[in-house]
Amino acid sequence: MSAPLFLVDPLPTADTLTLDGPEGHHAATVQRLRVGEELLLADGRGGTATAVVTAVGRGSLELTVTSRGYADAPVPRLVVVQGIAKGDRGELAVQAMTEVGVDELVPWSAARSVVQWRGERGARAREKWVATAREAAKQARRPWLPVVAGAPDESTAAVARRIAGAAAAFVLHEEATDRLATVDLPETGEIVLVVGPEGGVTPDELTTFGVAGARPVRLGPSVLRTSTAGVAALAVLSARLGRW
Repeated sequence: MSAPLFLVDPLPTADTLTLDGPEGHHAATVQRLRVGEELLLADGRGGTATAVVTAVGRGSLELTVTSRGYADAPVPRLVVVQGIAKGDRGELAVQAMTEVGVDELVPWSAARSVVQWRGERGARAREKWVATAREAAKQARRPWLPVVAGAPDESTAAVARRIAGAAAAFVLHEEATDRLATVDLPETGEIVLVVGPEGGVTPDELTTFGVAGARPVRLGPSVLRTSTAGVAALAVLSARLGRW
């Protein structure tokens, strides 16, 4: 089993450190790491360090750093525009997409989004996405944390501007004839993938995104839920781009 990963900002510059706070509590009390066990530290921006536990305290660990590293950011970047969904479906999507390698998540206030993020409710909902992505990145041992965009969400017009600046953009749509498994992909830049909410993407939204440069695509004959469509599409892209 691979060593567990804990996020620290910044990474330690010294050869010894104390891991305390929420990460230290989780390491010492929840995962119950012991003297001699190895763990990974990451800053969420590619920097990593391997460390060994030298002492265990109440909610903290004393560590000795044994090696350091840096992982380049993946290229091209994979950005998923996720239509805001009701209940916990959005968070389920964020968790799974983080585990399979999404680089940025954009909460989208789509026309058919049942739930709208407004005011304090929207800020809390976005923070749940951030926390979910953080925990999923740790579980997946990712040195790069995915960015969660939006303040707290993005409008259709803002998404169209993002599409216009991308190296390639695709909208998952059940009536599309092109398949994501066969379309041309860029080697650099940003690939934007749009996933609609439960009710899907409206014709007007599809037109707006098409004018901005997005191409409708499908995965296969099945119609997937909003919480699984992005995950499946990222798996296809990751395999085609050599990430997997």
